Amino acid sequence: MPNSTHLTEYADLPVVEFPATEAKEPAPGELAAALADPGSVAWRLRADPYEAAEAFPAYFARFLADVDTARVGALVIGTWGDGPESPSTVPRDLLIAHAEAFPSLRALFFGDIVYEENEISWIEQSDLSPLAAAFPALEELAVRGTGETSVGGGRLDLHLPEHTGLRTLTVQSGGLPGRVCRGIASSGLPALENLELWLGVDTYGCDTTPQDLAPVLSGGAFPALRYLGLRNAEGIDDWIAVLAGAPVTASLDVLDLSLGTLTDTGAEALIGTADAFRHLRRLDLHHHYVSEGTAERLRAALPGVEVDLSDVQSPRAHDGEFHYYTAVSE
Repeated sequence: MPNSTHLTEYADLPVVEFPATEAKEPAPGELAAALADPGSVAWRLRADPYEAAEAFPAYFARFLADVDTARVGALVIGTWGDGPESPSTVPRDLLIAHAEAFPSLRALFFGDIVYEENEISWIEQSDLSPLAAAFPALEELAVRGTGETSVGGGRLDLHLPEHTGLRTLTVQSGGLPGRVCRGIASSGLPALENLELWLGVDTYGCDTTPQDLAPVLSGGAFPALRYLGLRNAEGIDDWIAVLAGAPVTASLDVLDLSLGTLTDTGAEALIGTADAFRHLRRLDLHHHYVSEGTAERLRAALPGVEVDLSDVQSPRAHDGEFHYYTAVSE
């Protein structure tokens, strides 16, 4: 499961977690090296939601005091304490208020929360547009959770009227609402090269349709786009014909449909429209429900394309019906 362990690497840097309690002894080797060269690692800020020794604001203040944040290029925000339903406005507003302390920040992962801490569809997210705007030099932004089915009712928003620095945008979810996709698709991101969206399932908030992403699929929204990920998607079979006819597909190097419920129906659609995908460098379909014979025919239909058909799944029988599951939902 992709959200079963915390990140160990982010933005091509090893992740080092800032201690949750003030050190009484000299820092261990890994932490000492990170303190000596703060730009050599991605710093994770994480306050345990059940056993936080201090509130996130105090923890964050200590990070500002102990680390030369002017040299920090990558941040990973984990749980922010005060229980699993606490709003992400706490770390968001702290980062916005202290944006000037991070002049070198280029990569931000907001929500490195594993399922044992909080299920992905219950992460209490909020409007992160002001956060991205506070860091105009940010090149990579990843968000986990939308808050659509969270207990507290927080909801992710991510519309950026203009951000000329962002090159990679990722939203991981168990169910991605169409309104979030419409906000992203109408954003002004002229440098965006990589867009990764985990669509998820309708049970946990996904009501995204191709129409919600029409500006992206037309190729007009993000002219620099070279990687498009529609991942963790229930019903990805239905997207194949749309993608085959979408102008954006012709400009892509990588199409990522992994972690979803691709079946023989979708694979046959890919075979039937193979001309639209033969220019790709890579087609990622791992975690799928495609039979071996159909998989071989698909590979043969796309010579020269790196097709990843690893991690074959088997449908589960329940109440006389077969069910197909995405890699991550609740």
